[in-house]
Amino acid sequence: MTSPVTPAVTPAELLHAFARTRASLDGGEVAFWWTGDVHSWAPGEPYQRLFGFEGLNVARLVADEETGGYQLLSREAAFYLDPRTRDIMETWQDKPVIHVWNDPANQKLRPFPVPVTDLGDQICFSLEIPLAYPSPLPVAQYPAHSADDTYRALELFQFFAPATALTTDAVSVPSTMSWTRTSPWLPWMEQGSRPGGLTFHCRGRKLDTYAQVPERTRAYIADRHPEFAHAPEKWSAPNETSWTYFRKLFPPR
Repeated sequence: MTSPVTPAVTPAELLHAFARTRASLDGGEVAFWWTGDVHSWAPGEPYQRLFGFEGLNVARLVADEETGGYQLLSREAAFYLDPRTRDIMETWQDKPVIHVWNDPANQKLRPFPVPVTDLGDQICFSLEIPLAYPSPLPVAQYPAHSADDTYRALELFQFFAPATALTTDAVSVPSTMSWTRTSPWLPWMEQGSRPGGLTFHCRGRKLDTYAQVPERTRAYIADRHPEFAHAPEKWSAPNETSWTYFRKLFPPR
C-alpha cells in the first residue's frame, strides 16, 4: 500500500492498515501486553507514583457487513502492582485492590480517517478518546467511591507498525503501542469527593502467542479467570469497565 499519510489513501484503506496493526484479518486471536505506572494528581499535592500496572487484551476481528468495517471482540485484564517490587497487589492502605476484569471490551471499527503520522521507518496510528457519560456509581449511592455523577476520562492510544510491513499482504503486522489515560480515583480507593485523580502511562506490544505473556501474569489469570486467555466468540454489549465491575461486586442497597 502507499503511505497511510498520503491523500490518495481512503478511509477504508486506512482501516485495513490499522486492523492489521491492531489485530489480524484472518480472525486469529491476538494478544497485546502492556506495562507502566499509575500516578496521582491533586491540587496542592506533589505527583506520586502509586502503582505499577500490567495488563493484556486478547482480541479477534470479525467482519462487520453492516458498516464495512470490523467487530473487535476482546477481553482485557490488568493488575495493579507494588511500584517498587512490581508484585501484584492485593491490598492498598488496608483496602482490597480490585483488578481490571473487563469482559467484554469490544469495539466496532468503521472506515474513518484514522489520524496517522509517517515516522519514516514506522507508521503511527493515533486514537484520542474523550469520555463523558453518566457514572455507573452515582454519588448518592456511592459517596465513598465516587466524586461525580458524570464519568470523565481521556484515553490516548498510539499504535506503531513498521512501514515496510504495511506494504505487504500480511494479515497481521508487528506492532508496539503506548497508552495514557487520565481518570477519576478508582472506586476501590475510597477517595470520596477528594479533588484530583489518576494518570496511567503504559507501553506494550503485540505478541506472537499468548504464551509470551509473562508467566506470573498467565498464572494469575489461570487461577482466577482463565477465560481471559481467549477472546470472545461473538459480539455482546455493553462493555465492562472498572466502574461497572465495581457496581456488580457491590450493588447499591
